[in-house]
Amino acid sequence: MEERTTDLTLDEAGQGDPGVVFSETHRAEALTATIRPNVVVLFGATGDLSRRKLLPGLLNLSQAGLLPDFRVVGAARKRLDDDGFRDFALDACAEFGRRGFDEEARRRFAARLSYVNVKDGPAPLAAAIARAEQELGPDAQRLLYMSVPPGAALALVFLVAEAGLAEGSRIIMEKPFGTDLESSRALNDAIHRVFGEQQVFRIDHFLGKEAAQNILALRFANGLFEPIWNRRHIAHVQIDVPETLSVGTRGAYYEETGAYRDMVVTHLMQILAFLAMEPPTHLDPLAITEEKNKVFRSLRPIDPARVVRGQYEEYRSEPGVGRDSDTETLIGLRCEIDNWRWSDVPFYLRTGKRMAEGARIISIAFREPPQSMFPEGCGVGAFGPDHLTFDLDDYARLSLSFYGKKPGPTMELEKTSMQFSRAEADSGGDSLEAYERLIRDAMAGDHTLFTTADGIERLWEVSAPLLESPPPIEPYASHSWGPRSLVDLIAPDVWRLPFARRWRG
Repeated sequence: MEERTTDLTLDEAGQGDPGVVFSETHRAEALTATIRPNVVVLFGATGDLSRRKLLPGLLNLSQAGLLPDFRVVGAARKRLDDDGFRDFALDACAEFGRRGFDEEARRRFAARLSYVNVKDGPAPLAAAIARAEQELGPDAQRLLYMSVPPGAALALVFLVAEAGLAEGSRIIMEKPFGTDLESSRALNDAIHRVFGEQQVFRIDHFLGKEAAQNILALRFANGLFEPIWNRRHIAHVQIDVPETLSVGTRGAYYEETGAYRDMVVTHLMQILAFLAMEPPTHLDPLAITEEKNKVFRSLRPIDPARVVRGQYEEYRSEPGVGRDSDTETLIGLRCEIDNWRWSDVPFYLRTGKRMAEGARIISIAFREPPQSMFPEGCGVGAFGPDHLTFDLDDYARLSLSFYGKKPGPTMELEKTSMQFSRAEADSGGDSLEAYERLIRDAMAGDHTLFTTADGIERLWEVSAPLLESPPPIEPYASHSWGPRSLVDLIAPDVWRLPFARRWRG
């Protein structure tokens, strides 16, 4: 039986996000007032992330009036000159930009771009940045974006130090942040030889999504939810991120990480912290970071007996993959948080490649009433517990399911739901893409949506039992929901994906 859906509309007080309304010039000016002009040094400037997200994101922020003046110094190993890099960047923005741009916008953006080859050493890099800073004036701030793998990033960190550019700079580091506790500590120690922790921004684009931040708003701005956000009322939590794509050309990279290192430590655990954290004393970076780290400190070590590792059947035929590979392309696990709020509440995490559908959901299952007064066979309990479901898509979507009476002469119950989508609100088109928000936050020195060395090292610490004694790999068919043992992992509960119903179109 399908659930009924009730439309929710956004009242006037709920319209708009004060951080992303583009149409009001004075608000955009207020938002940029706290950000100094920035020289963005984009290492890995000709790579895929730069092409798909970073360059189009910078153009979009600029067009939206959400950045002060800036310059972009592209830094990579390809032999390009300034004009070649400008052509590359404009082609990327035309292909992947979320908004169109006219010839004047092209001209203004291209004029802000220059290029340097990192193989030429520290002197040309320092000279290119100095020219960009001179154009911006004495208030210019440096933002170094390491859009490269960690192994390559360390060499570039030392190149920055050799060029005398570390002092006063901020640096964005891409995942993964190590592959275990030892490598994570070594990576952090090496970075800290050049940069202070306050200069480092470890980026997780999941936390830049509107829906992820909406978790904080829903929990701490509404008296309806926070009083029931605990073990007395919540039975279990699911964080579920299946993907339909294969590893494609990333086989060699995936062999070094696998689904757990690639997705769980860097993404799913960060979302778990937003869900489980205590109310911060203030809505500022230090207070929020401390509450997130408290969650990580309260995590019990991952029990390998409560982990399922899968591998889609064609994985060993992918380029760069060993024919006897033991790398998991799917991971499902049970986490537990050892504190008063969450004692005995399981958190189920699942992610995998080549699965039946792609989605990013958080589902919170509420405890059922302790006793039912309704007649047998009326339908109560037949469709599982009530759920609050977040969709971590580009537009925030939210669904609350519950039992209601079916029209008619008898007391027959059915599952219904109320749904809200930011795309249906007047401000739905004004949301920032995750990388856009995070770049802007780093320019402002705001660590709220970034991870810390302590937090990452703690996650590797609780991961040690799993990494040391992983359960055996189980094969699963492509475009399926994984091996049967995933069902057993969560029993007597069930995975919310696939949905018995669909989001309202």
